Amino acid sequence: MTGRPLSHIRVLDFGHYLAGPLVGMILADMGAEVIRIDPPGGPVFKDPCTDMLSRGKSSLVLDLKTDEGRNMAIALTRRSDVVIENFRPGVMNRLGLGADDLKKVNDRLIYLSLPGFASTDTELSHIPAWEAVIAAYTGQFTDMGLNRRLMGINPSFTPLSLSSAYGAAIGAMSVLFALGSRDTTGGDHIEVPLASALFEGLAYNCARIENYPDRYKSPRELEIERRSECKLPMNLDFDALSELLDPFYRTYTCADGRGFYVVAGSVASHPHRVLETLGLHDLLEDLPDFSAYLDTKDWPEEWTLRNYPVGARDRERISSAMKEAFLTRPSGEWEALFGEAKAPATAQRFTREWLSDPHALASGLIVEIDDPRYGKMRQMGNVAWLQSDSGNLVKVAGPTVDNARDNVTNMLSEIPTPSSVTPPGANQKKGWLEGLQVLDLTNVIAGPTIGSTLSRFGAEVILVQPVEPSVDPWNTIVFGIQAQRGKKSILLNLSSAQGREVLDRLIKRAEVITFNGTDEQRDKLGLSPDRLTKISPSLILVQLDAFGGPQRGPKSDHLGYDDLAQAATGVMLRFGGGMDTPEEHAHFGTIDVLAGFCACVALGAALLRRKETGEGGLARASLSAAGNLIQSQFMYDFNGRAPFDEPSGRRALGWGPFYHCYKAADRWFFFSAVKDRFTALKLVPELADLSETPEDSLAPLLASRFEKRKLDYWQKVLVGTSSTAVPLGSLMKTRDDSLQLESEGEIDIDKSTFRVIRHDKHPMGRWCDLVAPIAVRARSSAITIPEPMPKYGEHTKEILSRIGYSDLAIDQLINDGVVGVSWSGKYLPE
Repeated sequence: MTGRPLSHIRVLDFGHYLAGPLVGMILADMGAEVIRIDPPGGPVFKDPCTDMLSRGKSSLVLDLKTDEGRNMAIALTRRSDVVIENFRPGVMNRLGLGADDLKKVNDRLIYLSLPGFASTDTELSHIPAWEAVIAAYTGQFTDMGLNRRLMGINPSFTPLSLSSAYGAAIGAMSVLFALGSRDTTGGDHIEVPLASALFEGLAYNCARIENYPDRYKSPRELEIERRSECKLPMNLDFDALSELLDPFYRTYTCADGRGFYVVAGSVASHPHRVLETLGLHDLLEDLPDFSAYLDTKDWPEEWTLRNYPVGARDRERISSAMKEAFLTRPSGEWEALFGEAKAPATAQRFTREWLSDPHALASGLIVEIDDPRYGKMRQMGNVAWLQSDSGNLVKVAGPTVDNARDNVTNMLSEIPTPSSVTPPGANQKKGWLEGLQVLDLTNVIAGPTIGSTLSRFGAEVILVQPVEPSVDPWNTIVFGIQAQRGKKSILLNLSSAQGREVLDRLIKRAEVITFNGTDEQRDKLGLSPDRLTKISPSLILVQLDAFGGPQRGPKSDHLGYDDLAQAATGVMLRFGGGMDTPEEHAHFGTIDVLAGFCACVALGAALLRRKETGEGGLARASLSAAGNLIQSQFMYDFNGRAPFDEPSGRRALGWGPFYHCYKAADRWFFFSAVKDRFTALKLVPELADLSETPEDSLAPLLASRFEKRKLDYWQKVLVGTSSTAVPLGSLMKTRDDSLQLESEGEIDIDKSTFRVIRHDKHPMGRWCDLVAPIAVRARSSAITIPEPMPKYGEHTKEILSRIGYSDLAIDQLINDGVVGVSWSGKYLPE
């Protein structure tokens, strides 16, 4: 279909398994011509997931180990814009198809590599980096969430493909930004190590703040500390653990037995809406309600409704009342009532239920495709889209093998891509988004991730927040230390006419606006697409919400957060193991960060379209679409589909005996033998006799053998086989092993797979450890470490002066409460 955002872009997709094909699918979903390069015999992985990831692509079989196949690949590269590959470092070079090789024939080529670990990491680059190997080494399977730590369950396996999801979104984003900058920066070789992407995605689970105040710790975190200090075992059962959950941040059982998840504890109005919807108006009368931005020594009560968590005095009383109320109606009725009341909550669903959910289908978050192999097939929809793109819901089933063969002659008859004309100053690296003016109207994690990400590529970001904060400092400051980096901050009262006038001035100088909220919230704020187009036809609005899709559905205006997208799409039931034991995955930011990256993908497509047509418009992503992406390996259904029996629950240790966590004599490790599985056992003397054992009874036998020797022994004897063993890391250990002090000078974000910066000169007066921007390494373009998050309102006067207000007018705006310069005396209230 011509006229789509990326219909002028040709992509050669050499990818396999998940990460590479996902990038190709994301680009194809927005109109790019994507040619899947297959080996003789077709894709290595032949399953419905591969066919889903190949939708909208064509297939060309090339034997890259022959001169003929390699020469054909090179000839096509001369006529292409993008190459995608996710082999281990060195493979494409040995084939004569590395980035340097292909740059010689097309210096405008954007070449994306997605290795498991950084190619420049001499310690890790050689590891066969399957999805779970990356997860295990980085720390995804260890101390996975507060619940697991309190129950003493460590490690635990999850089949969610987080590293491929994060890597694919970041890879697609980078490709699109680089394409938009080609006239300035030329072609580029971009590397996105999947382990680095995973570490960035889970950044909120290993951030650390010096002398972190107890007021920001949940009851579960405080209980972990108490048990550690008193040397008590971590042995809580699920029921006891549930009573440590905040009343406004937990799952309740409804009359139909289904769980209903409420996440409403940090925004001033949300607890009120929840209790009113449940008919518990009387409870509100004696609950404390005052500013959360006071130091706790100045609090008139133990806790406040405007701050997470609820105090111990009232936690059980509120939870009990809410439990009784939820049992009076089925989950479907509560979902409709909560949605109408704008109280954030959702029913818990299994993945298979989500694939046939009325809202998911109506909104285009799930699409139906007529597939010649499977019949009517339901699949995940776009992870990013432009609202005006008529092709969002038009999906073409994955190709038959080598169906592009007949078109090769036509492609080779095209004039090759002309060489770049070296622009002035090209010898100095610039960011892909150098000077892009961004107005950021977002909060919490997902939305702010967009602007902070853009800043590392050179965008100039102004963050607008209200004069009186509506969200507690746990969300705005503790999370903002990571998510609000690289921005200037202004406080603005948008409920006043003068405040809206200031906003309009800011909009007129912006090229991009970022906003997280529903269509109703967007339009109420004066950000409707029609109004913005009248202000500036080239203006791009990037909108991120919880349940939005390419079309409107019954839940499009329901409020939601990361955990609610997990609950709605099946992640919590998969991770927890069932309806009686739902658990949030990784606790903080699993979907939030990914959704922010997906919104950047949408922006990348919008910038390319604007470059071609001058047209701005609405670029979108959502938390639910990101929930689809982390489950992409399973996110399809059709009559006759294999059961949804992937490993789930807290006791899972692997996916069969050859992809499994085992304990050696000294520590836990992950064993991966994806190829030639039993052959790998034959090559190890201590395991050879197990090579004839039926697979379904092999895991306990391997466990008994592995625990007899230390891990380094097993690593040595497995060298030369098709298998590997890596230690189970932890996010905290990965953080500590990769720590570099800001005060020591230049920070390495190019060589090691992992990097954490201790910001020991941070403006809050405490040091903090934050994951560095390590997921994108570009050879020809600059990537910078964003400046620390400013104190909210720090730049109010500077920004107002920049848009034409005099010093006298600024002082008057401050006196009238139209603008503000601070929320609290301290950067981080104590």
